[in-house]
Amino acid sequence: MERRKIRLQKLIAATGLASRRKAEQLIVSGRVTVNGQVVTALGTTADPTRDHIKVDGKHLKAAQPFVYLMLNKPKYVMSTMDDPGGRPTVKDLIRGVSIRVFPVGRLDFDSEGLLLLTNDGNVAQTLLHPRYGVAKTYLVKVKGMLTDEDIRLLEQGVRLDDGMTAPAQVKKVGKAEQNSWLEVTIREGRKHQVKRMLLAVGHPVIRLKRIRMGPLSLGRLEPGSFRFLTDREANALRELVRKRIRVVEPEATEKARSKGAVQVIR
Repeated sequence: MERRKIRLQKLIAATGLASRRKAEQLIVSGRVTVNGQVVTALGTTADPTRDHIKVDGKHLKAAQPFVYLMLNKPKYVMSTMDDPGGRPTVKDLIRGVSIRVFPVGRLDFDSEGLLLLTNDGNVAQTLLHPRYGVAKTYLVKVKGMLTDEDIRLLEQGVRLDDGMTAPAQVKKVGKAEQNSWLEVTIREGRKHQVKRMLLAVGHPVIRLKRIRMGPLSLGRLEPGSFRFLTDREANALRELVRKRIRVVEPEATEKARSKGAVQVIR
């Protein structure tokens, strides 16, 4: 029977020990061994039922069941699990959750809205990586009145200091005397991207709230409150992952193999 090989960072994240990104840092820094061999290649795979995997000399625990939480992050809360500056974090808002989860992406300190927390590394990776193109929609209040030309520029892509953005979807949903309300949908995840895009067309953001992410919708969840996803929502996330990986991953894996980046522990 063929052995079931899984990437190390995924195995580590599944135990709740660290997020996928932190797990990658553990590997690169030489703190992970498989069958006594230090591994530092991020493409390394292993069989969790047969291989002996250790992090900092301790055996990797069994994977925890997957948990999915939706939080309505309020303004002035860090979308991280800790903050060296002592500011409030989302960890303060999910007290009572016994399984360790991690935020999927971030919202700025002064932004609000839908934040997914999970220990499912596959879901997190698919929602965040730009190659999967998962839509994220924001309700945005901007200074000034957005013109049709502004919208055309945003929908074509605007040049930022880190390059051109992918085309966005922009829809006017309301206006005040001196401001505009918009729905902006992007399929990337650069730092402060929506704010920078709107500033690039001359409209600073006054308020930003994420209302949708992939198949998830914030709905009427109160600010500062969280809930577990319904079975239907969790299944929709897993189906999204299955479809996107089926389309994108074979090509990425082939590229990695051609560069010698994938190491298999036997």
